[in-house]
Amino acid sequence: MIKLVFSLTAAALTLVACTGVEQAVDQTGRKAATKAVTEIIALNFPQVPKPLIQTFTGCVVENASAVEVRELAKASVVGVDDDTIAVVRNGLARPATQSCLRERALTNL
Repeated sequence: MIKLVFSLTAAALTLVACTGVEQAVDQTGRKAATKAVTEIIALNFPQVPKPLIQTFTGCVVENASAVEVRELAKASVVGVDDDTIAVVRNGLARPATQSCLRERALTNL
């Protein structure tokens, strides 16, 4: 019985540690992705007013999937290409991103 309790406790602690590591990796990836998204919006979306570039960037990065974050983070190192521009374009079209922009745009103008 003691071994079972110890095993369950160890498993729970491992799960908590993994969750913390996953969150740290996700946050690091999103920080790296921010650089690429800012560049993409500034250079490829001239209709976005300069004061709102950071707002647009934040909304895109916050609503990106893990796969998209990985691709955008990679672009911050190796450079932006048509695929990463498409990731941002698709992100901007998402309802969650649109909602984020509506909530934050007026505040940041």
